[in-house]
Amino acid sequence: AVEVRESGGGSVQTGDSLKLACAATGLTYPRYAMGWFRQTPMKEREGVATIESDGTTFYADSVKGRFTISLDNTKKILYLQMNTLKPEDTSIYYCAAGLGGGWAHLGLTSGNGFTSWGRGTQVSVSS
Repeated sequence: AVEVRESGGGSVQTGDSLKLACAATGLTYPRYAMGWFRQTPMKEREGVATIESDGTTFYADSVKGRFTISLDNTKKILYLQMNTLKPEDTSIYYCAAGLGGGWAHLGLTSGNGFTSWGRGTQVSVSS
């Protein structure tokens, strides 16, 4: 079974940077996708960024130009570099993984296709 675990959350101020990491185990298939999602108690889950195993990336409009998703295919570690953080980025960030390829764009908006989810890591941005 594929398992993922996030790390790297914390409390920062507006304009600061933070880098999240997600380690995947059991991900032995040649094609897969991983992604970052976020959710607060008052909002529905939101796709932040997704990446195919070939390196193709997709971003939510709200984070384009500020966040960068990357994947270490050898170590099976997913990253999310978050720059110029804003208070509205405050949320619990979840890592997810799914098998196969060619669906990460749709998966960004729906979450469909992602079958393994982490427990989340809290990111808090104060003004």
